[in-house]
Amino acid sequence: MDLKKLTMVEAADLLNDGKISSLELCQAYLDRIAAVEPAVSALLSLDQESVLAQAKESDARRAAGKTFGRFDGVPVTIKDNIAVKGQPCTCASRILEKFVSPYDATVISKLRQNGMVLMGRANMDEFAMGSSCENSAYKKTCNPWNLECVPGGSSGGSAAAVAAGETVIALGSDTGGSIRQPASFCGIVGLKPTYGRVSRFGLVAFASSLDQIGPMSKDVLDSAAMLDLITGQDVRDTTSLPAEVPQGGFAAQLKGLQGDLKGVRIGIPKEYFEVEGVAPGVAKVTQEAMDVLKSLGAEFVDISLPHTKYSMACYYIIAPAEASANLARFDGIRYGYRSENADDLISTYLTSRGEGFGPEVTRRIMLGTYVLSSGYYDAYYVRAQKVRTLIRRDFTDAFEKCDVIFTPVAPATAFKFGEKSDPMQMYLSDVFTTALNLAGNCGISVPAGIDPDTNMPSGIQLIAPSLAEDRLFKTARSFEMARGIKEFTAPL
Repeated sequence: MDLKKLTMVEAADLLNDGKISSLELCQAYLDRIAAVEPAVSALLSLDQESVLAQAKESDARRAAGKTFGRFDGVPVTIKDNIAVKGQPCTCASRILEKFVSPYDATVISKLRQNGMVLMGRANMDEFAMGSSCENSAYKKTCNPWNLECVPGGSSGGSAAAVAAGETVIALGSDTGGSIRQPASFCGIVGLKPTYGRVSRFGLVAFASSLDQIGPMSKDVLDSAAMLDLITGQDVRDTTSLPAEVPQGGFAAQLKGLQGDLKGVRIGIPKEYFEVEGVAPGVAKVTQEAMDVLKSLGAEFVDISLPHTKYSMACYYIIAPAEASANLARFDGIRYGYRSENADDLISTYLTSRGEGFGPEVTRRIMLGTYVLSSGYYDAYYVRAQKVRTLIRRDFTDAFEKCDVIFTPVAPATAFKFGEKSDPMQMYLSDVFTTALNLAGNCGISVPAGIDPDTNMPSGIQLIAPSLAEDRLFKTARSFEMARGIKEFTAPL
């Protein structure tokens, strides 16, 4: 039995049937990490003693008949911007180099309550700002499919860890595509839940009105099962929603699914298929995915999202503006990095931030500060918020004609390190994903095929209305079952 290929659901079934122990499972992944991590570099930190101790505690609970739940003892990797008490939370930034979180994020508390084993901190683009995982202050994570290529970002470490078999499942965060794009690049499943579906308490803020925590998994069923564990309203996050979960949970709804999509209307937004620069191989995989959906009985409906063309400009005003405000707390005084080259209060601020933040974070802070400054606030930020309302309205109107929207995830497969040195070219990697965050709806990236030109995985994006994850999962799982899953295991 190859434990590194187990899904979360499969691992849980084996644990509950007594066929494996949590200690055996976690040790297998630690061995895998020892073997491939020097090449992949998916993790920023890993406390092996803690992992083994958690596994032993889980096995003891199971032996006593007092498990915390079905997934007790299953390991999960955490993106390094989600707080875990007693562990580093650096956000891949020098300014938080020695910071250790004093508390658990809500999602971590929920994982602990279910007995899951917290297994390492995943690398990322600094403060989640990037699309390649090249902006980390500590290391560059490689794509397990091709070590010369990026894994995507900003949740590149989480994606690579899952794809390389270093963990069963991982958590990432998505502000403009940071779960879905690396999921596509690494051939795994990535879910961006509805804004407010999962508590953001304990997630280090990038752009508070856009950020959302979500699972990165080996298949859609795992994604649904993880959402069951981490969803729910939280009094510590005033933006979290009192959203109902289907009876039995999202994962239970997928049991016995036949893959029949008759009666399901899938919207094809013309604006997403008119974008220039889509690689021929990605276009081919996308068309093949449409053929699969059609073979399942889905009905394709032409729709329009006319303000999509403004989404990138809108996003790169709102997100940096919120980042400028959120990152003001990292000042070299209260916590985090403090420069030794300062001799007064002002120079402490300036040198600590100048030395602590990387170039991409600095660029976005400056941009955000500019659009919030006197004389420019109305011209840029207020106008961008008005455009955001129009983008959200486009999706609302579209969902009157269809149940789910279908798009590519990225215009190309994973690119090589250093290939996109121009920031504008890097930003365009998220051209298909940012509008969803602006609208607040849910979306998922599902592996769809291999680009014949690059021999790298490419995914499709499915989008559903707010709080319609059940609809999203059923469509994605039906596609996944028809298209096949196991062939997308990274060959590393």
